[in-house]
Amino acid sequence: MNLTERPRRNRRNEGIRRMVRETELRPANLVYPLFLVEGSGQRVPVKSMPGVDRLSADLLVEEARAAMKAGVAAVALFPALSDSKKDTRATESKNPNGLLQTTVKRLKDALPELVVITDVAMDPYSTDGHDGLVKDGRILNDPTLEILAEMAVSQARAGADLVAPSDMMDGRVGFIRRALDQAGFEEVGILAYTAKYASAFYGPFRDALDSAPRHGDKKTYQMDPSNAREALREARLDVAEGADLVMVKPAGAYLDIIRALRDSVDVPVAAYQVSGEYAMIQAASANGWLNGDAAMMESLAAIRRAGADLILSYFARRAAELIGGGPARS
Repeated sequence: MNLTERPRRNRRNEGIRRMVRETELRPANLVYPLFLVEGSGQRVPVKSMPGVDRLSADLLVEEARAAMKAGVAAVALFPALSDSKKDTRATESKNPNGLLQTTVKRLKDALPELVVITDVAMDPYSTDGHDGLVKDGRILNDPTLEILAEMAVSQARAGADLVAPSDMMDGRVGFIRRALDQAGFEEVGILAYTAKYASAFYGPFRDALDSAPRHGDKKTYQMDPSNAREALREARLDVAEGADLVMVKPAGAYLDIIRALRDSVDVPVAAYQVSGEYAMIQAASANGWLNGDAAMMESLAAIRRAGADLILSYFARRAAELIGGGPARS
C-alpha cells in the first residue's frame, strides 16, 4: 500500500518508543502516604490494603528512607489513634507531643531533605468521625476553621513542609494561611484538597484510620461525584485564598477533573490515587486477573497524562523502584 503516514514507525522498538514518549513519570512526581501508630517496632497490616501497614515512628522512618532512596521526594502522614485520644473537638490534633507531631520531628531529624506533608482534618481525632465540628447532627463550617488553624500551626511547629487541609470546609485555606503567617510560618506551604469528592473509593482508608463517620455521611461537605464545574469554582477560591498546590481526590475516576484544573490554574496540581483504587489493583493482581505492576504503572501514567504534577499513591515506593530499575519487592 502507498501510505504517506505510518504511525507504527514510531512504535517499532523500545528505543523509538522511549524517544517519542509524550508523558514521563518520575519518582519525584510521587508522594508516599504513610499510616502511623503509636509504640515501637509496630507493623500492623491494613487488611483491606494488601501490602500497606500502619507503622510506628521507628519503622516509618526506615520506610520513608527506602522510598527516598528510590527517588520519592515526599511523604504524606496519617495518624491512627486509639479511641481514648479522640473527642468531639479533636483536641489531640494540636498536642505538641502527639503521635503526628513527634513523628514529623523524627522524620525531619533523620531525613532533613524529605518533604513532609501533614493532613489537616478532624476525622482521625474526632469521636464523630467527621472532618468538621458536629452539633445536633450538623457539620459546623466556621467554628471548624479555628480548630483546623490550630492543628495546622501545631504541625508547622513540628516541622511539616506542607499542611494539607482535606476537610472541604468553606474558607479554610485562607483561614489557615493567616494563622500560619501570624505564627511566623510564612514559608510553610498549603496543599489544598480542592476537589475532594464524596467517593465510594475511600473505604479501605477509613479502615486504616478507623475514621468512618459515626453517623450520617460526608456529602454536605465533600463534592458530588457528578459535578465538574464545581471543581473549578473550588480551585478558584483555594488559589485566591493562598493555596500553593491544589488536589483532586480520587484520581482514576476523575481524570477529566485533573485536566480541567490543570488548564485553569497556575499552581501545581496533585491527584490522590486513593485506597480503593490501590485495593482493586492489588486484589485483581492477587487473583491473577491482571499484571499488578503493569496495571500500577499504567494507572499512574494515566493520572500524570491527565495533568497531575504530583501523585499521592500507596504504590509510590514500588513504582519509584521500578522506574529506577531497582529491586522488586514482594
